[in-house]
Amino acid sequence: MFMHVEIKSLIESIIKRDIVLEKPKDISLGHFATPVAFSMAKEEKKNPMMIAENLASLFDGIDTFESVTAIKGFLNFKLSNKYLLDSINRSLIADLEFARGESKNEKILLEFVSANPTGPLHIGHARGAIFGDALLKVGRYLGYDITAEYYINDAGTQMEMLATSLNLAAREYIYKEDVEYPEQFYRGDYLFDIADKCVAKYGHDVFKDPSMQQELALFAKDEVMNIIIKDLGDLGVVFDNFVSEKSLYKDWDETKRSLERNNSLYDKDDKTFLRSTAYGDDSDRVVVRDNGIPTYLAGDIIYHKNKFDRNFDKYINIWGADHHGYITRVKAAVEFVGHDSSKLEILLSQMVALLKGGEPYKMSKRAGNVILMSDITDEIGADALRFIFLTKKSDTHLEFDIDTLKNQDSSNPVFYINYAHARIHQLFKKANLTKSDVEDQDISAINQDGKDLIFQALLLPDILEESFIKRDMQKVTDYLHGLSAMVHKFYNEHRIVGDDHEKQYLKALSMVALSLKVGLKVLGITAKEVM
Repeated sequence: MFMHVEIKSLIESIIKRDIVLEKPKDISLGHFATPVAFSMAKEEKKNPMMIAENLASLFDGIDTFESVTAIKGFLNFKLSNKYLLDSINRSLIADLEFARGESKNEKILLEFVSANPTGPLHIGHARGAIFGDALLKVGRYLGYDITAEYYINDAGTQMEMLATSLNLAAREYIYKEDVEYPEQFYRGDYLFDIADKCVAKYGHDVFKDPSMQQELALFAKDEVMNIIIKDLGDLGVVFDNFVSEKSLYKDWDETKRSLERNNSLYDKDDKTFLRSTAYGDDSDRVVVRDNGIPTYLAGDIIYHKNKFDRNFDKYINIWGADHHGYITRVKAAVEFVGHDSSKLEILLSQMVALLKGGEPYKMSKRAGNVILMSDITDEIGADALRFIFLTKKSDTHLEFDIDTLKNQDSSNPVFYINYAHARIHQLFKKANLTKSDVEDQDISAINQDGKDLIFQALLLPDILEESFIKRDMQKVTDYLHGLSAMVHKFYNEHRIVGDDHEKQYLKALSMVALSLKVGLKVLGITAKEVM
């Protein structure tokens, strides 16, 4: 059970009412506090100080707490050595299963990245990929049943543009012609690589055969998806399902009938519109063009009907911030096809400003006009990229300098945390002890700083739960950085190896190392034992 939940339940069972449980900013006041006396004072028309003092007396003899005190009307709780020791022992026995939640009766479909299969992923895609994957990993660790899905936008004009762009690249690269690319077309060396593969499979003159253009477009799309899947894999991101937009259009007639049954469509100017203004959109949206071809929105409606028909308890989409205006119309469509749009949660991911040595990072020649995700992964490593992208909420602007992530000092947050973890392992080596050598130790002789360190390390389960519920992975990175800062401060201010209570301190630090290792693991990052 999470510590916050456990302590809150115990307090409520004793005072016989629901409470709000907080963590005081000043830990010397206590590990937890509740303002319950203030709400009781309004009901009972008594002084909250007097009520808090009366409540504190109810906890006499409860060995979970070292002390329960009334301070300015707040009821403050300091955890006992016994409780901390029992918690450490349970956690160390759990080892890498520490902080894992019990299975939840909730199935979630999480869709993220879903970039058009027209070129390699750029650094903006990386942010949604890392945020989505961290949310997936933390949620699964907590016991949620989550399916990760990638929606392949392989229908519509972008596929036609991919085919034309590939032909232009082939004329330049294979046939050595002078080519002028329209600005909106795709460019980059990756198209030359695909052109080479087309020639190897279909022959040198394949691009001169008009009857082959559709096949070449499909071939190019599949090759781009192979690039995307590899680049995501290098970043530690793996999907359970890939759903093709093109494959769903066979269900358009059925989906359209569902919309018509709910009176959500009307015709105007030879087009068919969705009445999305009924759910707050600023205008009704076209779902069938005047040429009879369904729009991109129609594809999204089919897809979301398909999602909801699979009967998950919740649906989470992670979109780029430029899709903000799209939210209302998609939620309207979900309602119109007979489902509950409150089950659909849409999270936005802002773009990224990337620097190198204080200057804007150069665009990738291989991709034409963007910064490739794979280039940054290759330069600084997947662990550093994952961590830095999780240090800000996904819907806020992020700017960072990749040179900082190469620094071997405290300016590099990944180094700083790994150094704290490795420092603890070095202390064990210096003491010529292993974790099994200290497992039977108590913590009675540890000073207050050490006990504060233990308490912070035991908070990981609560931090993970809060980060998932609030969809805010920054809470985990902030926690790991703060815990590491406490390790470094404790190391610099206190003697550990050679102290009379060396084994007790090392046991406490083994708990800290476990929290750092598990915390990084659930973010998809491997903790280092040697720096």
